Amino acid sequence: MFTLITLLNYEINIRNANLSEEEAPKTEDEYVEDVVCCESEIAENEMKVFNIKDAGNVLLVRQNGKIHALGTKCTHYGAPLVNGALGDGRIRCQWHGACFNIETGDIEDFPGFDSLPCHQVTIENCKVKVRAKRSALENPKRIKPMCKKLESDKEHYVIIGGGPAGAICVETLRQENFTGKITMICKEKYLPYDRVKVSKIGDFDIEQNQFRTPEFYEENNIEVKLGVSANKVNVEEKKVQLEDGKTISFNKLFIATGSQAAKIDVPGKDLRNIITLRDYDDGKHFSSLLTPEMDIVINGSSFIAMEAAAMCSDKVKSVTVVARSKAPFKHALGEEVGYAFMKLFKAKGIIFRSNTNIKTIKDDGTGQIGGVELEDGTILNANILVLGVGSTLSTKFLKDSGIALKSDGSVEVDGYLQTNVKDIFAGGDIAYAPVYSYDNKKATIGHFPLAHYHGRIAALNMLGQNQELRVVPYFWTSLFGKSIRYAGSGSFEDVIYVGNIDELKFVAFYINKLDQVVAASSCGMDPIVSQFAELLYQGKKLFRKDIDKKPLEWLSRIVPNPVLPVDQRMS
Repeated sequence: MFTLITLLNYEINIRNANLSEEEAPKTEDEYVEDVVCCESEIAENEMKVFNIKDAGNVLLVRQNGKIHALGTKCTHYGAPLVNGALGDGRIRCQWHGACFNIETGDIEDFPGFDSLPCHQVTIENCKVKVRAKRSALENPKRIKPMCKKLESDKEHYVIIGGGPAGAICVETLRQENFTGKITMICKEKYLPYDRVKVSKIGDFDIEQNQFRTPEFYEENNIEVKLGVSANKVNVEEKKVQLEDGKTISFNKLFIATGSQAAKIDVPGKDLRNIITLRDYDDGKHFSSLLTPEMDIVINGSSFIAMEAAAMCSDKVKSVTVVARSKAPFKHALGEEVGYAFMKLFKAKGIIFRSNTNIKTIKDDGTGQIGGVELEDGTILNANILVLGVGSTLSTKFLKDSGIALKSDGSVEVDGYLQTNVKDIFAGGDIAYAPVYSYDNKKATIGHFPLAHYHGRIAALNMLGQNQELRVVPYFWTSLFGKSIRYAGSGSFEDVIYVGNIDELKFVAFYINKLDQVVAASSCGMDPIVSQFAELLYQGKKLFRKDIDKKPLEWLSRIVPNPVLPVDQRMS
């Protein structure tokens, strides 16, 4: 029996590592193998890290009596997954919500592009032995294998949009053995990159932050057109017209053009140094303008607005936030959370002008902004005005195309991301799509991880795999070293707080009129939001009565008898 189990495990792990028997290295020096622990050292539904012969660490996960060995770090930003949320057959990262299958290491939800390495496990005399490739221990990321394009395959799939949705879509097509032609149309002159850094960092090394290299796309026969937009889609002829006058024919089309930063319509709106932070060039330009003698005004209290305020606060003379709301994030996270973060920002020297807005932008006499006048008559000095007042969807080119648009410009899709036109799919910011955790009600959600997920689901359905959406929205931000996580969707009428909001160590549960918990946010309380996301993913619901007296008792509903982090065991 042991020999049979060992052989089966070997075959499974060879497959999971994406190596055939012929491709597997013949030199034993390329592998390291050792007993890492006794079976009794890892309990059911527990995750632990063990070292293997000083060659590196492996994450052991025990579930349903079986022990799995995986890479230890999330492939997105390197979070230690031992502190993540263990769900049914997968681990969700505690930082940003990426999910990995414990059997295969494959990435199942996002952000991030790469999967985890998966190592061979055998049990002998109650001892757990792990065999791992040395290179897999050194590199925590694994790219799934991709097929090659065949000249005999004349199908052409076109992707409009160079964000995470488009980038994930083209990779998934090749991973799922699409051998036809793939073309990705990118409005920016850069390959798809980590856009969330624009408002958090400003200027950064664009080449280091592109998801893939030019060589990657070339090797996998993915044509990328940079610095060009789509002007029109002809659904009858199945053609995309580009702004340079060229036309591209397609068999199937995925549209993921995202959104653009909203502007304000007030006198002076066209002066220089009025900034939006949507793409890399925006962030680079903004960073280049910052000097210690400057006064900055931020219009809005959105996440991007507050990230921009935090980013430049130590680089300029003053930062003033002008917003209609009483506190940042009030409508998304609740008033108390907003006030707690406002207190943090004020402690960093940032000034707030709440319950008002900009009436006029003043010219300094050179065509550049010199100040702003508020609705209450107050005049603020301003060398730069940053607009963080929302966004508009980039779908004007679809007007009169036959693809149905809603009044806000979003594209309504079904549970498979297909539009009203056969063979045309849409995803990311522009998609008015079902949200699984919100009883499959449709919504337009501009979250970075969700765009990745839409890209994968669109690719699978372009290939006819009938993969239905199972969306649990997840987003995050980081402000002055304090990270907020949020999972779920839906309007709320009450908030139940656990922890200390003033110290920014809390969990907030958002309750709707039916007493259902529709969302949760946290600060300094990982991995609870990821655990809540896993509960929603499993189709389970949480109600006020579940958290009123014992707010963390519900964690046992994700997996039976979970082995929790120390902080949660004490709760």
